[in-house]
Amino acid sequence: MQIETVTRPDHFKVPVTVGDYVLKSKLGEGSFSIVWKAEHKLSGQEVALKQVYPSRLNRQLRNCFDCELNFLSSVNHPNIVRLFDVFRAEGCIFLVLEFCAGGSLASYLQHRGRVQEQLVRGFMQQLGAAMEILNSHHIIHRDLKPENILLSVPEDDAVLKISDFGFSRYVHPSDYAETVCGTALYMAPEVLQFQRYDEKVDMWSLGAILFELLNGYPPFHAATEHQVV
Repeated sequence: MQIETVTRPDHFKVPVTVGDYVLKSKLGEGSFSIVWKAEHKLSGQEVALKQVYPSRLNRQLRNCFDCELNFLSSVNHPNIVRLFDVFRAEGCIFLVLEFCAGGSLASYLQHRGRVQEQLVRGFMQQLGAAMEILNSHHIIHRDLKPENILLSVPEDDAVLKISDFGFSRYVHPSDYAETVCGTALYMAPEVLQFQRYDEKVDMWSLGAILFELLNGYPPFHAATEHQVV
């Protein structure tokens, strides 16, 4: 399977199709993956196509990626982004994910500022329902933040969906994790202080998100995790 390309006027070669999908625009990019808005060539279904570069994954990130695949392929819940398919092309692994037209909760907050309590209550109930599923599978997300929570539609009655499980990990109920990962402003104290931790760190992150929803800004202000500590 090959990625077809064309040369745009800016002289950069940009992938246009991959497998059965036409790439429309770039939604985001990290150190080892790119997320595209894409469309199925036959059905016209819009999806988010996550392009992962296995060569950029160290052992720990590879374990996280395997956890992401295993978890998303085993759940179908309205508050967790849906995984439809997985395929390989050009040395990359592509995850065909549910496309959420409302964008991220971070963008929602940026445009609307603080959110009314009644709406926040509904949002948090949805996130709580998603956390029940994670806990039942013994999964720690480890990077819960507004950027990783998506809205099904741009309106206030949107369905919230937890996404980006790239730092997720399975932890046995009697075991702990130790790796420091995530985003400083939403990290629990035990993570920042290099201590062992369990699934409760995700609840801390949700608490920080709750604060931000109600106030329009995060509870902490710092450029690095050292300043947070």
